[in-house]
Amino acid sequence: MIWFYLLSGIFLGWSLGANDTANIFGTAVGTRMIRFRTAAIVTAVFVVLGAVISGEGASHTLGKLGAVNAIAGSFTVALAAAVTVAWMTKLKLPVSTSQAIVGAIIGWNFFTGSPTDINTLIKIVTTWVLCPLLAAAFAFVIYKITMAALPRSRVHLLKQDYYNRVGLLLVGAFGAYSLGANNIANVMGVFVPANPFTDISFSTLFTLSGTQQLFLLGAIAISVGVFTYSYRVMLTVGNDLFKLTPVAALVVVLSQSIVLFLFASKGLETWLASLGLPTIPLVPVSSSQAVIGAIVGIVLAKRGRGVNMKVLGKISSGWITTPVIAAVISFIALYFAQNVFEQKVVEPINETRIEIQHQNTQIDTLKNSIIYEFDLNEDINIKDSTKMIP
Repeated sequence: MIWFYLLSGIFLGWSLGANDTANIFGTAVGTRMIRFRTAAIVTAVFVVLGAVISGEGASHTLGKLGAVNAIAGSFTVALAAAVTVAWMTKLKLPVSTSQAIVGAIIGWNFFTGSPTDINTLIKIVTTWVLCPLLAAAFAFVIYKITMAALPRSRVHLLKQDYYNRVGLLLVGAFGAYSLGANNIANVMGVFVPANPFTDISFSTLFTLSGTQQLFLLGAIAISVGVFTYSYRVMLTVGNDLFKLTPVAALVVVLSQSIVLFLFASKGLETWLASLGLPTIPLVPVSSSQAVIGAIVGIVLAKRGRGVNMKVLGKISSGWITTPVIAAVISFIALYFAQNVFEQKVVEPINETRIEIQHQNTQIDTLKNSIIYEFDLNEDINIKDSTKMIP
């Protein structure tokens, strides 16, 4: 029965693989710099690595938005998001899986009467705005620098073509890793509070946690989606919106990969905090928005010439409607799951246990404060005693 519930997460992973992974190599495949099969293999390998190694950071943010604490509820929420993404994919729109899962979680909050953390929601929505803007800014700057440096390099066209292909592969691998690390939370994040897996130890080499097993399963589903259905969306990203040159394609992939990495790296967050600098929130952002923002940055660098405004408007409308559609589908699906199929979509919250935990936290805080004051007084007394010694 557990595996049946996980099917919706697997379906969502397949949908993400079919749609969002097109943002990694869509420009390279669209410009025929890299074959689709090569792009699919590289994407599959590095998505799995990114999900298992660095995927846990962004999942905590979704948990704060709404902790779906019953496995049947997790199944329904993931299914609602997957149906939304699959529908948009059928329309050849590079839709945001991040927006779909956020909308589905909010639908669960409304149905169960659970509170929606407004601060977390604001943080997530803010990243939806910052993501394409940052990608556009990176693409604009990198493209300007690249185009200024290329004429001075005096590299033969054949060598330049080779360097472009190698660069697209390397940057695409980086982008696939970042996508796995950032967006696996969209696929399996709702299952984390009701995680059915236990930790597995492989001798003394390493331990695969239950959450990592969930993420591995989701990453494999993403890989299947890459091979089976992503080619059509790759052509939309690579050709329909804006005709990209090989150099521009490299800049687009690099820019969106940097943005995904910034919002997924726990190590970067720790490093910034150690320096006393503002940290970047670990939030699952939209790779679709990042790549479209990067393409717009290229357009601006070329003074706005050649963009297909009709396609851009169609993509933008998909971003606006995605969370709303996912929330409505989630609410309706949860109603049927609970009232028709008699599934428990939410676990009752033990208010007494929460109150005890809160009191224990207050006691621990008071205890630490008393110990700190005692140690401080002891240090003062020792120093005073030292001064009195002739």
